[in-house]
Amino acid sequence: MSDGLWVFLAASPLFWLTLTIGVFLLASHLAKASGNHPLVNPVLISVGVLVAILHLTDTAYTEYFAGAQFIHFILGPATVALAIPLWRNRARVRELAVPILAALLVGAPFAMFSAVAIAKAFGMPETLQLALVPKSATAGIAVGIAEQVGANGSLVAVLVIVTGIIGAIIVTPLMNAMRIKDYAARGFAAGLSAHGIGTARAFQVDPLAGTFSGLAMALNGIATAVLAGWLFS
Repeated sequence: MSDGLWVFLAASPLFWLTLTIGVFLLASHLAKASGNHPLVNPVLISVGVLVAILHLTDTAYTEYFAGAQFIHFILGPATVALAIPLWRNRARVRELAVPILAALLVGAPFAMFSAVAIAKAFGMPETLQLALVPKSATAGIAVGIAEQVGANGSLVAVLVIVTGIIGAIIVTPLMNAMRIKDYAARGFAAGLSAHGIGTARAFQVDPLAGTFSGLAMALNGIATAVLAGWLFS
């Protein structure tokens, strides 16, 4: 009877959407209860729980995505909505225009070359090296870059998510250890290196950090798309 109920529920197009939102809300509640501790990352928890459910129920990803694809659709509007806090802090952005440009010119190529250099030093295959090139760009841009440089799109998507989760976990302890107290600088570093997941973490810590993280995510996406095609194709 339980198997029959599961088949009935899983066949509903809203089931996986509802389950995904429910798991994320629960993970967010756990993160808040922990005082937004870096290790209690809602995205990491949600991914782990959903992967476990898909594995235990022997559900194909295509079947899951068919029900949860609305979340994929709203990623675009959610990214555009980051312009609202950016507009509210436009005076601060203008004030820091030169440092922002300098950080982008250094950070964007470093995010690509450092990962590739480390992979090459450890003798990793070229396919993995190329997949690491756009790891710090947001997923939609990174998958597009994968086509330019000849990388595997699925592998790129996985590495983007892993990069974002790692960045979101270590950014606060790292900034504290380096005694960087300016939330604009902290946020820009998070967005440049850990894209959307880092931006979500930045907004948890401070609205100004989230604003500059969103700005860095957008600028780095553009810079990576331009540089990757030119340097690695």
